[in-house]
Amino acid sequence: MENGQSKIGEGRLFLGKHPSHPNKKLHRRLLLEFMGFIPSILYALPAVAAPMFEMKEPEVARTLKLADGVRVQEIVEGEGPEARDGDLVEVNYVCRRSNGYFVHSTVDQFSGESMPIVLLLDENQIIKGLKEILVGMKVGGKRRGLIPPSVGYINESLKPIPDEFGPRRSLLSHVNEPLIFEVQLLKVL
Repeated sequence: MENGQSKIGEGRLFLGKHPSHPNKKLHRRLLLEFMGFIPSILYALPAVAAPMFEMKEPEVARTLKLADGVRVQEIVEGEGPEARDGDLVEVNYVCRRSNGYFVHSTVDQFSGESMPIVLLLDENQIIKGLKEILVGMKVGGKRRGLIPPSVGYINESLKPIPDEFGPRRSLLSHVNEPLIFEVQLLKVL
């Protein structure tokens, strides 16, 4: 070694920067070719190459915006009878704030146990936005809806409202913001 520089070669391969190497870096492709890997072998021997899988287009959930601002997404289309205005229905739901924070649910998020509720599809009984999500839905179906405050909990007597104090207080503290309901229609009674 003279003047602080080392010699390249002598059976050693440098893979990083070296002051006396003109490119200062050995490219990955050159390294692979040096090791005997030739990319064209993958074309000649298809058994060596990984199998190609058919690409499918992802399903896009379409959102329908209703006149009063409710946005509805069909997640699962049901196959049973359709819910109509004035029907008595049994549903499971999860209610969240628009930022995704949990508010209330009929399904326990840890055990998966559910306690479905029965609702009358009448604007004087349940929040108008939820009624709009449920009407036209088939049994076995699942929908997600964004409900603006103007068609949400405009008074405290509208259902669904939890019986327990904590969840009820949590829900009523968020009535002035949009709420997301994910609803599954179990039965039309």
